[in-house]
Order: sequence, then C-alpha cells, then structure tokens
Amino acid sequence: MIGYVTLGTNDLDKAVTFYDQLFASIGAGRFLETESFVAWAKSPDQAGLSITKPFNGQAATPGNGTMVAIQLDNAEQVDAFYQKAMELGATDEGKPGPRGEMDGFYAGYFRDLDGNKLNAFYIDMPKS
Repeated sequence: MIGYVTLGTNDLDKAVTFYDQLFASIGAGRFLETESFVAWAKSPDQAGLSITKPFNGQAATPGNGTMVAIQLDNAEQVDAFYQKAMELGATDEGKPGPRGEMDGFYAGYFRDLDGNKLNAFYIDMPKS
C-alpha cells in the first residue's frame, strides 16, 4: 500500500546522520538515495521513510497535524527506539506508554531535528 513517506529537511547531512543511527537500531537501512533524497526501510519491499530537501528550494517546515508512525514488534522496542531518538537530539512529544485511544495501543512520540513529528508504536492484539 504505502511505499514510503517523505519528510522535508533543511540540513540533509544532519538529518541523514540522525536517521541512519535511529533506523539502524531497528534493523532498517538505506534503500534509495540521491544527492538530495535518502530513504530507509527494513527491506526494499516494505514501507519506508525518506527525507529530502524541498524540490521548490523553499525552507522545509513540519506539517501541522502530520505524523509518521513507525510500527514495532513490542513495547520494549518502542521504548528503545524512542530513547535512541532522544539520545540523537529528538524532542519529546509524549513518553512511551499505553494510550487510551484503543486497548493494547502503546506509543511514544517525538520530533526529529527538523521538527517533524513521529511516533513509535506497538499494538498488542488479542490472539484469536
């Protein structure tokens, strides 16, 4: 369904360093790359996230109400991913924990170095 989501950056080198380290913590690496665009995924056939300098040459700005959600396998991975983002200079938008939106939903929210909002989440679905 979704191939990849793209976020803008004003400092490509700094953003690439941030995401290289953050995504390495969950086994994801680069799968597409140009001079102004880099994308990461666990494999080329899975959804990924990319960053780019805006094509129009204007400043990149985070979208109001825009968020990228990274699905992980368990609450411990959410905690570790969120903590890695904090170590790399992200800002807190909601520490990891259960959320009231739905039973079994566990998430941590942060903003990357350009102010883009992301969340790491896990849903503990009952086994049928």
